[in-house]
Amino acid sequence: MGRDLRVVFGSNDRSLAADEVFADREAQWQAVLSALGEQMARITGPGFDVEDLEAPRHNVLVFHGVGGIGKTTLARTIEASLADGGHRPAQWAQPPWPQGRVLPVRIDLGRSAGTSFEHVILSVRLALAALGRPMPAFDLALHRYWERQHPGEPLEEHLRRSSSVFARFSGAVDLPEQMRSALTDVAQALLLPGTVGSVVGQVTAALVRALREHRSSVRALAGCARLADLLEAEPDLEMLSYTAHLLSWDLAQLADDHAVLPVVLLDTWEDVGDRTHRDLERLLQRIVWLMPNALFVVTGRNRLQWADPGLAGQLDWTGAASWPGLAAHHGSRNRPAPAGRQILVGNLSPEDCDDYLARRLTRAGQPLIGAEIRRVVTERSHGLPLYLDLSVGRFLEIRRTRVPQPEDFDHDFPALVARTLRDLSEQERDVLRSAALLDAFSVALATAAAGQDREAAAVRLVERPFVLDDPAAPLWPYHLHQAVRSAIRHATGPADDHWTHRDWTRAADRAFHAIGDQFARAPHDRTTVVACLRQGLRLARDYALELDWLTDAALAYVADSVWEPVAPPALPGTAAGRLRTAADALVETLSALARRQHEHREHTAHRLTTVVDTGLLPSTLDDMAVYYLAKAQRDLGRSEASRLGMSRVAAGGGRFAPAARRGQAHHAGDFPTALAAARTLGWEGRHHRVLGEVWWPQGDLGKAAEAFGAARTEAEQHTVTGESATAQSLRALVLAFLDPDRAGQEIDLAQRLLLGVDLRTTAITTRLAALVRDAGQPGPDFEDRVRSLREEITAAGLPAAQATLQLAVCFHHAVLDSGTDTEPDPDLDAAITRLRELTADGDHAYYADIAHFMAARPLPPGLASPARWLDPQPLTRDRWRTLVTTRRNRLHHRP
Repeated sequence: MGRDLRVVFGSNDRSLAADEVFADREAQWQAVLSALGEQMARITGPGFDVEDLEAPRHNVLVFHGVGGIGKTTLARTIEASLADGGHRPAQWAQPPWPQGRVLPVRIDLGRSAGTSFEHVILSVRLALAALGRPMPAFDLALHRYWERQHPGEPLEEHLRRSSSVFARFSGAVDLPEQMRSALTDVAQALLLPGTVGSVVGQVTAALVRALREHRSSVRALAGCARLADLLEAEPDLEMLSYTAHLLSWDLAQLADDHAVLPVVLLDTWEDVGDRTHRDLERLLQRIVWLMPNALFVVTGRNRLQWADPGLAGQLDWTGAASWPGLAAHHGSRNRPAPAGRQILVGNLSPEDCDDYLARRLTRAGQPLIGAEIRRVVTERSHGLPLYLDLSVGRFLEIRRTRVPQPEDFDHDFPALVARTLRDLSEQERDVLRSAALLDAFSVALATAAAGQDREAAAVRLVERPFVLDDPAAPLWPYHLHQAVRSAIRHATGPADDHWTHRDWTRAADRAFHAIGDQFARAPHDRTTVVACLRQGLRLARDYALELDWLTDAALAYVADSVWEPVAPPALPGTAAGRLRTAADALVETLSALARRQHEHREHTAHRLTTVVDTGLLPSTLDDMAVYYLAKAQRDLGRSEASRLGMSRVAAGGGRFAPAARRGQAHHAGDFPTALAAARTLGWEGRHHRVLGEVWWPQGDLGKAAEAFGAARTEAEQHTVTGESATAQSLRALVLAFLDPDRAGQEIDLAQRLLLGVDLRTTAITTRLAALVRDAGQPGPDFEDRVRSLREEITAAGLPAAQATLQLAVCFHHAVLDSGTDTEPDPDLDAAITRLRELTADGDHAYYADIAHFMAARPLPPGLASPARWLDPQPLTRDRWRTLVTTRRNRLHHRP
């Protein structure tokens, strides 16, 4: 950790401590140690031959990730941690080998560094010069190359003039002398006259002849089988790249006490070239292959493709057989197997982000950036270190004129866009911007959104590290890093190829219709419906598109009654009262329907009323909103408003007319009329469920259970999961009154069906069934469960469910009834009185009648409900009373 000079020169406040902070990358360090341990074992094991040019290579470790994720910082820290006396982060483990056993050298391949292939070769050799040992085979070849390619320019002069590149190598002053020493030794062994400087060509020619003739005078170099071939080759870059083999051979000749494992860190690999022009990559790959006794750590934006056999001809060694550690594992670019050597440098955890910001700027040892600002920056960064770094600069910029506030950091940075786009082709940039419109995408979807007729650009794009993948995603496996996506979507910088609002709108329209095509291929598949709605609703709302296929998708969504969240988050300043387009209204409608499982019905009714009042929705969707508004009003006990809404929808004869006719018959207490209506509803009107809801208040629970079972079976046949769960919960409830032994299995089934849906009312009904099953058992547990259910029902705003709960309480006390004709049971009295209060508005008023039937009490004069029973009232009364006495006898005779 050192001083951050940008911050030092960005503020006049000398009390401000501005330190570079290295975020915890312990997993990556462990990968380095593991690779080094394996490499040491490999090169010291039996059978290892540095001149074996056919064996697979295991000497590469790749760290790749989105720009700004911290790869260069990681490479620098690895180099410092491996160097003798270098600084190692406190959280990183101590290397298990003695100091000096590993020799690290980091080479920046970035365009800004101006690094050439010559620089790479010289950098590796300069690092080894610190060993104080000549590398005779390599030095002879390098001397010959240098004489031909740099005539009249001594190597030491070149190193002096390139001090900005080579000054950090302590061996820079020693290398020319080591090379002269190697040349002198060979000249003396060959008994050549004259000075070394005048006989370089003569030495080379004589050495080649001696090697070909197997003279004993050059025994020391004779073991290098390919030295003569290289010394005879044209001394150009191709030849220079192959000299890596000589360097590897020289290293292998060192005595054990001088043996060293070079670790060459090739940083900023993305600047080596593009996926079409691989000339420099080919030369660098040659070094890696020809030095199997070194470890190469590559850091860059993209994975190395060397294991792809399709690159044969562009590179010398390709395929998984050559580079087993570089092959993709488990079919995912972003999740290689632990044994793989291509590792994604992931986002920082929220804890690491906060720690980074807290330690980056301090005064008197305390964080300068407050906790709330750190929280906002951490959330917006999505773990991207570059975003954290840019936010620190923004903090200092704002601090010059005022105190920074958390809202100042709800911000996107153009620098993120520049870093992301800089090495993309124009077509790839178009695909990237189009993909930024989408939460998730496939190659085909991104291509269609970009308006391109070929997928090649999208295929190249998804290989980039800022494109993450989820192999388990059923439709669209790719998504952009969120910080990068946000920056691209909101970029206002003057990029040469920036998009206008019209460009974005056209791309959104293309993406919207491509998603619609996906929906049309599987309009009844729940996963497809939900996925398409989530993306289509956002695009239609944000870009004021026509609803088009969204109408059918919305109808398919509500038909299943599962209620996964599909509506996108509200945009700033677009509250429900400011709906402007049909898309706005549909988003608000579906959001209200899904959220009603978690909100008070009053809030649901208010939101749907707002939508209906706008008149923005087409007729079918308007009927849907009115119907569910009427349901919410019924749940709230507003019977008249509910009946009016249901009548309006039923009269229209549209898609929701059968459901509305069911709603008109629901809970009115006119059971003969409700029964006649139920027989006309069909599946769309959920006829079996309505029949069950008619039969069970009559006390005919066997017939009701049969009807609810038929409703569940029919729903399963239509694959409507929500309806099957609802029907099953009602079947469990009526069987809980009738036969608690059978009810247990039915309750378990209802709970299993609820695992895949989000239905608050149905879940409450299932809990009510469990309560009724256990009714009549004395003790505080029953009352505790009643209180818990009552609180949940109150929070949900479901007066009808309160009435059903209270009916269960009446049943419980009727079973326990210890009163007499002269002294009635006060608990039962209180329960019936509470039930009458809950149904005083007329809805479910017949519940109070049923409570009297259970208790074998006459209906109070003038307080009987206006209910019209299907059978004579005495028969209905006997059925309910029989349920109580049967339960009492069962409990009394329990062993």
